[in-house]
Amino acid sequence: MSDFSEQSTRIRVGLTAVVLTVTDERPRVLTIGVPPALPSTTLDAAVDRTLERSLRRGVAASTGLDLGYVEQLYTLGDRGRGPGSRTRLVSVAYLALTREAPTSGEWHDLYEFLPWEDFRGGRPAVLDDVIIPILETWVAAASADERARRRERAAIVFGVGGSQWDVERSLERYELLYEIGWVPEAATVGADPPTRGEAMAFDHRRIAAQALGRLRGKLGYRPVVFELLPPHFTLRQLQRVVEALWGGTVHTQNFRRLVERGGLVEGTGSFDTTTGGRPAELYRFRREVMLERPAPGVGNPGMRTAG
Repeated sequence: MSDFSEQSTRIRVGLTAVVLTVTDERPRVLTIGVPPALPSTTLDAAVDRTLERSLRRGVAASTGLDLGYVEQLYTLGDRGRGPGSRTRLVSVAYLALTREAPTSGEWHDLYEFLPWEDFRGGRPAVLDDVIIPILETWVAAASADERARRRERAAIVFGVGGSQWDVERSLERYELLYEIGWVPEAATVGADPPTRGEAMAFDHRRIAAQALGRLRGKLGYRPVVFELLPPHFTLRQLQRVVEALWGGTVHTQNFRRLVERGGLVEGTGSFDTTTGGRPAELYRFRREVMLERPAPGVGNPGMRTAG
């Protein structure tokens, strides 16, 4: 009789971190190796009491960076992710937020991997010049019943046909582009960074897209943005970090009213004199707000994502 342990599939638990920061008004993600990969490690069940502890230890060992804020994103366990036919890799993905620090890894502009997500300089040309026509062809190629389903999906995910762009659907956008074979990871096209974005190793660009959507959603009801700011900051700095993550601009006065009336910040009485103009007051995050109300985020100050 065959040994069951030899015939059965082995389960290996991997841990992957999307480490994000904002530097010079650009959202940046930490990668290692070529092609760029997210920092990852394997659970050592004999050493680590929790998955998060294993992740922190692994990221520190591979990049030299000690993680601060960390939250679990989701778990990936599709067949074929492991090394070899008898090993199935189940990966737990995490979102980590930090201020940029020296590391043995590399900080990359997140929008190099997801160029269609950044509207701060206007609507990305790749949408109307390339992606929307490809989606329209994809819709037209289907049968009548399937065509209606595809048309609805393209409208919801990419705003085709005048539908509203939803900043939180970054994962769904990447998955649709993968499904139609447009991104290099689908192995049906060659790399073309200016339009398709830079590819990442394995399914790590999918994980990064999921992290971006999760973070964009949390900005409205959790004070996570302050994990990316120094202890003292100007309201302009705060706005620029929010815009960098949302991939769009906000109405300045609406934003400031939401932040100040929401009790998220308070003035320090000190001023930043390096702005080149009128000194700007420095603020700090009021941690007390987390005890005062259940959803202390920056709300929705009026995003402008389309030109």
